[in-house]
Amino acid sequence: MSAWDDVSAPLVVVGDVLLDIDIAGSARRLCPDAPVPVIEQATELPRPGGAGLAALLAAADGREVVLVAALADDEPGRRLRALLEPHLEVAAFPLHGTTPCKVRVRAQDQSVARLDTGDGEARDGPVGPRVTEALGRAAAVLVSDYGRGVTRHAAVRTLLTELAPDVPILWDPHPRGEAPVPGTRLLTPNEDEAARLTARDNVQIEGSGLSATTRRGRYLAERWGLEGVAVTLGANGAVLCNGEPEPFLAPAEAAPGDPCGAGDSFAARTTEVLGDGGSLTEAVSAGVRRASDFVKSGAASAVAERLARTGSPRIPPQRGDDAWDVIERTRRAGGTVVATGGCFDLLHAGHVRLLEQARRLGDCLIVCVNSDASVRRRKGSGRPVTQSADRVRVLQALAAVDAAVIFEDDTPVPLIERLRPDIWVKGADYAGSPLPEADTVRRHGGEVVLLPLLEGRSTTRLLATTKGITS
Repeated sequence: MSAWDDVSAPLVVVGDVLLDIDIAGSARRLCPDAPVPVIEQATELPRPGGAGLAALLAAADGREVVLVAALADDEPGRRLRALLEPHLEVAAFPLHGTTPCKVRVRAQDQSVARLDTGDGEARDGPVGPRVTEALGRAAAVLVSDYGRGVTRHAAVRTLLTELAPDVPILWDPHPRGEAPVPGTRLLTPNEDEAARLTARDNVQIEGSGLSATTRRGRYLAERWGLEGVAVTLGANGAVLCNGEPEPFLAPAEAAPGDPCGAGDSFAARTTEVLGDGGSLTEAVSAGVRRASDFVKSGAASAVAERLARTGSPRIPPQRGDDAWDVIERTRRAGGTVVATGGCFDLLHAGHVRLLEQARRLGDCLIVCVNSDASVRRRKGSGRPVTQSADRVRVLQALAAVDAAVIFEDDTPVPLIERLRPDIWVKGADYAGSPLPEADTVRRHGGEVVLLPLLEGRSTTRLLATTKGITS
């Protein structure tokens, strides 16, 4: 039986909480009295930050979560409680000073400026019975250190030290924070944090890239007697140093977008798996997958939007080919949506060239892919050679493709009714032939564009050459 089977065993998040606010709008002109953008139609979207975001994301999975943190009795502190308490238990002790706040000003999904306020820090003193009780029931503990004193608090450190032999503790560090308590199972710095933590000991590990990062991870694991150190690599995933001769690399799925909060998402999910009895490699792999899904779903900005719209922080299931989110983001930023379609069976250089040219026509490219049954109806019983899921995966690996979506019909017309692309692209081999989708594209204000083909490249020719198959 795992710890999660005991309803009295929550995931406990310990650390510094901030109030994060995005002021998001559009910027189409400069201020007349200074060369700065004017943010119009701005909306304020608040969310918990730091350990608060990690706790909220864990609670969104349906886990019982207790947040142990220092909170101030000021207006930002009360806003934080209102954002957190509907979703998890807050076991708080006093924060001395004012609540730390980070305000990002954003336009077209890009940060324009950040304003930091608040001087609050946790100082030694009683933490109260709720904190002691919460840690005493913990199935796993995530320590989310943002350098504001919670991990320096003597009573908190004593409780964590007593807990470490029996309960997995994941320590997400900060260069201005504290060393993990003895018995901590996993440390999760990013590359910069690993370098700064190593340099803080006056240890020089020269170089960059995976080799230097792995050496820093191994040093930190030995330095603090940890079972493992997982250094997060942003879009490249995470590398785990756990005493084995070779490091374990958990690669990330391609997930373009705002990475704000991805580290908290990684840490929360990794801690959940450790609490569920998973190994370090299982936990780190699951954490990387969750962080990729988190970025795909819109990251921390989307958490704030969901809280404002529905009151829930839950991340919607990722479809992997979520064209709708891509289109929504592109149109919200005033961009041009380009789409194309086809079987893309045995992807070849001609396909790649067409897709690259199509992507340059706008701000995103959606590829409509014939389902396996649709290909068979068009090409015969011997096709497709590659099933639809694999064709989509290969397409989504191309830098030119923002999303791919499968359609079951003989033509993409029903799908185009929903996508409504600004530009629909086909190859020049369709010149002079009626396109069944052309009227639909134009009815919704779009245009059809034919692009030149790469001479001599086709799936049919490839099959005939390699297998003697014709269609």
